[in-house]
Amino acid sequence: MSGFSSKTRQYIARELEMALISRQQGNEGRARVCARRAAGAAAKEFLIRKGIVSYHLNAWDALNFLAQQDFPVEIQPSLRILTMRVDENFSLPVEADVIQEAQKLCEILEAFLGKGEDD
Repeated sequence: MSGFSSKTRQYIARELEMALISRQQGNEGRARVCARRAAGAAAKEFLIRKGIVSYHLNAWDALNFLAQQDFPVEIQPSLRILTMRVDENFSLPVEADVIQEAQKLCEILEAFLGKGEDD
């Protein structure tokens, strides 16, 4: 089994690029949304390819579902940050780089698919 489909890989790359552009323009909220969309697409394809969920799950729900699971343990810190709600000032309650966390999550999930591991 290989990594993500080319369609998912391209979508992730576009979202991460838009996240970086948004950050450079001073729009951290939009950067966070784009990073989460990229991570959500990775989570959704991972869960579908592992036969855990169906295609009807949206990207945000896929991230939250994955965050509630025990696998893979390496992605849990990134998932916690990516699923964290913003406060009343539209900021995360912790200091974190959501773009970096999204990139890390995508890379790890794709590597797991590439190895064909089931857990």
